Amino acid sequence: MKQRVRLLSVLFTFLILVVPAWSQEKVDLETITKIRYEGFHNSKVMDFASGLMDSIGERLTGSPNMKRANEWTRDEFTAMGLSNAHLESWGPFGRGWANQYVNVRMTSPDVVTLIAYPKAWTPGTNGVVQGKCVRVIANDKSDFEKYRGKLAGMIVILGADPDLKPITEAPFQRLTNDELANISEYQIPGEHPAFRFAEYRKRMQFMKDLNEFFAQEKVLAVIDHSRGTAGGGTVFVQSGGSYKIGETTTVPQLSMASEHWSRIARLLDGKKDVTLEVNVANTFYDNDPMQYNTIAEIPGTDKKDELVMLGAHLDSWHAGTGATDNGAGTIVMMEAVRILKALDIKPRRTIRIGLWSGEEEGLLGSQNYVQQHFGSRPPVDDPNMKGMPTLLRREAGPVTVKPEQAKVSAYFNVDNGSGRIRGVYLQENEAVAPIFEAWMQPFKDLGMTTLTMRNTGGTDHLSFDAVGIPGFQFIQDPLEYESRTHHSNMDVYDRLQPDDLKQAAVIVASFVYETAMRDQMLPRKPIEKPLPKKTER
Repeated sequence: MKQRVRLLSVLFTFLILVVPAWSQEKVDLETITKIRYEGFHNSKVMDFASGLMDSIGERLTGSPNMKRANEWTRDEFTAMGLSNAHLESWGPFGRGWANQYVNVRMTSPDVVTLIAYPKAWTPGTNGVVQGKCVRVIANDKSDFEKYRGKLAGMIVILGADPDLKPITEAPFQRLTNDELANISEYQIPGEHPAFRFAEYRKRMQFMKDLNEFFAQEKVLAVIDHSRGTAGGGTVFVQSGGSYKIGETTTVPQLSMASEHWSRIARLLDGKKDVTLEVNVANTFYDNDPMQYNTIAEIPGTDKKDELVMLGAHLDSWHAGTGATDNGAGTIVMMEAVRILKALDIKPRRTIRIGLWSGEEEGLLGSQNYVQQHFGSRPPVDDPNMKGMPTLLRREAGPVTVKPEQAKVSAYFNVDNGSGRIRGVYLQENEAVAPIFEAWMQPFKDLGMTTLTMRNTGGTDHLSFDAVGIPGFQFIQDPLEYESRTHHSNMDVYDRLQPDDLKQAAVIVASFVYETAMRDQMLPRKPIEKPLPKKTER
């Protein structure tokens, strides 16, 4: 008997030490097989892509297209058979804005059409304007004096020369094994981003001062060049003024392709006169200060009062059609719930999808949703922190949670372009690692191999993480996200990768399903305490 006990003890020790941790977590391979078949053989992800990117287009928060996208996604969820598909308001946001027309031409010393786009929340030209160009380089307010009294009726060519470099390699990139191994290594955090926000606010204040200076000087328009080093006619453009009521800038502003901007700058540096003709038609919308998130559900069964959430931001910038940022995430999440509904899944927990507006302006849609449903932090009095998303202000004080917060098992987010999923950022939640390792095993043949304890920022999972809900963003192949499409005029349907999107939707659907069916909710990390106040030196 003792020998048998010793044998059982040895076997038990062997199983603990040798059998991988993932094998201890239940994995429903039969359902995952069905999810894979539905997602790869009957995919509707590119149908969703055409409906959103081709038929609706850009989705700047506050624009008519943003509201159309909210209503279209709601109706698509209803057509799928999801329950309680509706729009939830938040706000007030501020002013809506959209561009209807832009044309920029050099009329002297040559006649040529130039590639340029207006910046969001800046006015139009009220018809065709023509004027001479003047070069302005200003790094702080002390630079204003050298231009004072010299800019009236001029078109300002703003900024230092772009750092254009030859295109020596393709911008398209997949993560290598070495890069994935590097991502999997935890990085000890440095200074919290909240402590760096004062510097950001300083830059924003300078841009406000610069806009006011140009308005006082009565310039016709301001044109800067696109960011980035590769050029190639890609124009990265965001906002030039505030969406807030009472803070609208009064000078038309545009971003131009670097190669075209540089030609003008070289002529001006060579003391040649350059004349441009500019015609921009923009419209501000003040009829509805509120904005909206699209919400829908697959009801649960025995644990229906508990939630599994997935989401992506639906809004975009305006020069392209918001395909990779973040139409890709939107249609992946739509396809994930379509797959589950098509298979007539009966989840134990309720599955809720949220498509957020206002992400590009500071996670506003998801933050407001979380505040309405799950919890909040007190406001910050420091004027240097004005404008920072409230839920990320850990120095403000402890989280006040609502009862529904305890009922959310997890939130899953996709917002890194069109690339296939390669793993998950665990957001320092070590307890979920063996669970996700098990769920990841059936997808290693699709390139999903990596878990990392690292935090990743800049998107809507942070709103959930900030109130103690396990929130996760997936690791994705970068493709050409930063080099070509992110916030650019080339962020369009053709830059989407259908096979990658199918892979992502299958993986998201599986992770959501496993979370919904698990006996226990996913483990949580402690809610962070407030940061100590930073003292001035």
